[in-house]
Amino acid sequence: MLGGYRIEGRGAAEIAASVERAVGAGELEPGQLLPPMRELAVQLGVNPNTVAAAYRVLRERGVIETAGRRGSRVRPAPATTGRDHIRVDVPEGVRDVSSGNPDPALLPPLGQAFAVAAAQGDRAPVLYGDVAVEPELARIARAGLNADGVPEGPLAVVSGSLDAVERVLAAHLKPGDTVAVEDPGWGRTLDLVPALGLRTVPVGVDDEGPRPDDVRGALEAGARALIVTDRAQNPTGAAVSATRARALRSVLREHPGTVLIEDDHGHGIVDVPLHPLAGVTQHWAFVRSVAKAYGPDLRLAVLTGDTVTVDRVRGRQRLGPGWVSRIVQRAVVRLWVDGAVDARAVAAAYGARRDSLIRALAQRGVTAHGRSGMNVWVPVPDETGAVARLLHAGWAVAPGGRFRMSAPPGIRITVSALTAEETGPLADAIASAVGPAPARSYV
Repeated sequence: MLGGYRIEGRGAAEIAASVERAVGAGELEPGQLLPPMRELAVQLGVNPNTVAAAYRVLRERGVIETAGRRGSRVRPAPATTGRDHIRVDVPEGVRDVSSGNPDPALLPPLGQAFAVAAAQGDRAPVLYGDVAVEPELARIARAGLNADGVPEGPLAVVSGSLDAVERVLAAHLKPGDTVAVEDPGWGRTLDLVPALGLRTVPVGVDDEGPRPDDVRGALEAGARALIVTDRAQNPTGAAVSATRARALRSVLREHPGTVLIEDDHGHGIVDVPLHPLAGVTQHWAFVRSVAKAYGPDLRLAVLTGDTVTVDRVRGRQRLGPGWVSRIVQRAVVRLWVDGAVDARAVAAAYGARRDSLIRALAQRGVTAHGRSGMNVWVPVPDETGAVARLLHAGWAVAPGGRFRMSAPPGIRITVSALTAEETGPLADAIASAVGPAPARSYV
């Protein structure tokens, strides 16, 4: 019995499913210790090898973690539930600055673009066996990548940044391999890696991106892959500077077998230049999503990389969804050709809102970070208390626990739709909730 829950099953699959159901339902809580394998085997009347196989399945699914003689326990953020349980329910009347969404007012209307794309599809329907990538989309995307210094490589179209990350990891790694991830970092990535049966090792982040010494330490310790957010890092707003890019390339040259994945989801909403790392290692992937600038519901990202990586991604994609809708691809082309988004204006709008809040917080003695993108990260001494006090004051912010592994506590504020009139009151509320903080790194 575990807190009133009894693990059941006779086979490894049944035992694993029993534990996974309990974790998903909250009957087994994050961090809860599971029975030793032999003890559970006696309780269930099965061979210890059966329990061992069940625990192995649960580890590979990212539900539990094992620490040798210290036993097996439910992961702090099990893949069954992810980090979505670390959130704030927003009551009526409370201003929500926790979502991470772009400002709807800055997203383009999609109707005309899809009407044009649908008309093209009526004239020439896409059939099985047709090319997976719209030629005009490939041409425009490649020109943009060339302009930003991303090396030449074949192109694939995938269903968003996270889909790209998953496919590249699956193309090169096996369960048990270790992936170096940003900390703080994108919560979905921190959930995805263990869900694939992979291990995570945190890499500290400052305003200029991943810290080179942390990256070197992770790779020397055996990490086989590294995931880097080039700009608009979520949650901190970090952006890889030219100096930091040179340092990271130097580290990666010492580990040419590293699978490097770069996420440029901030393309189209940022006001800082790109400094790509791509091409330094043997296997690399660079992904550029349209979600933040054109709308999350488009579910489209362009992926380029070395030939082996992209060929593996394409091959596995053919065995699953096959391709990303060519109508969606044509609609994105239409949006690009028509200049539906003024990237400079959008970046300036987000930058003004972000910088205004950071300045207001500084005037109140509160240190905050946000070099690019639509989020501001505020280190706090007491994350739970700060979130609760802000909620009481009428502001819903995102708890830092959604985004961090070993990094100190913090809160994330999404400024995408923050008005000038709201900036001062929000800064007042944050200052009251967290108190003045000395300048420090958030890692």
